[in-house]
Amino acid sequence: MQNFELISFATADELARTAAAAWLEEIETANRAGMPHCVALSGGRITQKFFTSAVEQGRARNVSFANVHFFWADERCLPPTDPESNFKMANELLFAPLNIVAEKIHRLRGEDAPAAAVKNAEAELRRIVTATKNNLPSLDLILLGMGEDGHVASLFPNATTETLNCTAPFLSVDNSPKPPLCRISLSYAAIAAAQNVWALVSGAGKESAFRETIRPDGKTPLARVIQSCTGVKVFSDIQES
Repeated sequence: MQNFELISFATADELARTAAAAWLEEIETANRAGMPHCVALSGGRITQKFFTSAVEQGRARNVSFANVHFFWADERCLPPTDPESNFKMANELLFAPLNIVAEKIHRLRGEDAPAAAVKNAEAELRRIVTATKNNLPSLDLILLGMGEDGHVASLFPNATTETLNCTAPFLSVDNSPKPPLCRISLSYAAIAAAQNVWALVSGAGKESAFRETIRPDGKTPLARVIQSCTGVKVFSDIQES
């Protein structure tokens, strides 16, 4: 029996629209309850479509983002103005169009020394997110992509034992198989502590990793997330065979 929900789509556009609509429903539910909504964002091509759709639908539905706090699943150790920065993409496609106030944006400081960035990120997360699970802040939602090797956030198949067993919310990664080598990432433990985890899986070249991921004994990083979390939803336009 699968311990995750697989939602399949014919196209990436359909995936992005549906996931964005579901996210807006989560935000509206929190708004009706007078509660904040704390979300961690990721990068990737499908995320660009997701952000664009969220803006379009959010405007059409007149959704208030005033109580949304934005965090990140990972960030490259680069300045926020670098074209490869996950923050830069979110800022251009989501925050600027929606006029999100700076106080609600809690970016990972990729331009700082990694140890300092990790320490500051944990302090900021614990300051804002008061709900906890296993002594870790429990985000309302973590949005993940998946790479061609099955990686999520900056948790790669070549992860060290220290990375796999990290019990802090964030960690630095200095052996990324994709440039840049240095990154900051949520830990597996922090992902497992979230209320909801959604993976947006789209794109050519990911078929093999996807099929390995959804096996009950899958060995990819996303499979590890699925096996350690409850409430995981996988939105995918990759067809099973």
